[in-house]
Amino acid sequence: MMTIMPGAMLGLLGGGQLGRMFTMAAQCMGYRVTVLDASKDSPAGCVADRFICADYTDREALHELGSTCAGVTTEFENIPSDSLSLLADYCVVSPDADSVAIAQNRIAEKNFLAGNGFPVAAFTVIQDSDSLSLETSPELFPGILKISRFGYDGKGQARVNHAADLKAAFASLNKEVCVLEQRLPLKKEISVIVARGFDNAFSIFPAVENQHAHGILDVSIVPADVPQEIIQRANEVAVRVAEKLDYRGVLCVEFFLLADGQLVINEIAPRPHNSGHYSIDACVTSQFEQQVRTLCGLPLGSTERYCAAVMVNLLGDLWQSADPDWRQLLRHPFAKLHLYGKREARSGRKMGHFTVLDKTAEAALERALEIKQLLNINTSS
Repeated sequence: MMTIMPGAMLGLLGGGQLGRMFTMAAQCMGYRVTVLDASKDSPAGCVADRFICADYTDREALHELGSTCAGVTTEFENIPSDSLSLLADYCVVSPDADSVAIAQNRIAEKNFLAGNGFPVAAFTVIQDSDSLSLETSPELFPGILKISRFGYDGKGQARVNHAADLKAAFASLNKEVCVLEQRLPLKKEISVIVARGFDNAFSIFPAVENQHAHGILDVSIVPADVPQEIIQRANEVAVRVAEKLDYRGVLCVEFFLLADGQLVINEIAPRPHNSGHYSIDACVTSQFEQQVRTLCGLPLGSTERYCAAVMVNLLGDLWQSADPDWRQLLRHPFAKLHLYGKREARSGRKMGHFTVLDKTAEAALERALEIKQLLNINTSS
């Protein structure tokens, strides 16, 4: 493909915080950005050069986006793949429709991974009530039932300890098509973010150790406290996933690290990822700048870390009584605050994050947890 040079207009499907950070990274490099989203107050739309308020399936809006942009990307995986296919008739699209179609559907994703020999938990598909008889698959229990589309941050999931619990769990998820996965004995969760250009060049961001609370990412720590041999294996698997997908763009592969040292893929995300936000402050090239580079056919930037980092998500719960006292955070000279410009703070909603930089992950984590506690005390008092 021809290189898309700074000054060109780039298109973005999706108006959330990932799109906001992509837009700001692109603008720093001299690009202009048009955002298409159905919400007129979207975080990305508020900072974009142009904003198209429309549904992702609106053909007239897609024509306007595709015909006025040199390249189009997406900030989340639930964009209809048909929309990406339509846009590909106008301009460069990254990631492409085929990759997104796999990653946005748990059934397609699991079948793709298992079919290509990647390690995944044992699973089966629950299409309807007739699929609930699983006496022949006792290894699936205890398990987790997940809807096949649109689940995120622990939503659209139900724990199933015994086969007898499956019917009620399926009903609690409105009897939508689901995947039942075996629940594994986890030691840690890590993620690897890779970028692949149209020239087939790869770059790999440092592996991240992730801690969740109530199904939502809470804290990300880099470097991950796991043996280098395991990180090397995770990097190799992530690169192979991108190659098998014939993927172009930024891709996150989430792993379960089991007590026996096995690495199992949890899921893949065809976009920058919450666990990679530390890269804005701690790496030569952020995951969002890398997204710009891959879309535009530019050489990939260095993913080298300047230092250790810990990222903490800021959820809407912090705003329930009053605005947080950001002085509690900003009095620390190596803490960096990122707010997403969302107008309504709801419980569990990601409103921003902060990153603490330090010489070691242990020191950064200690300071990050101290700040987190101070913010929680301040907002609950």
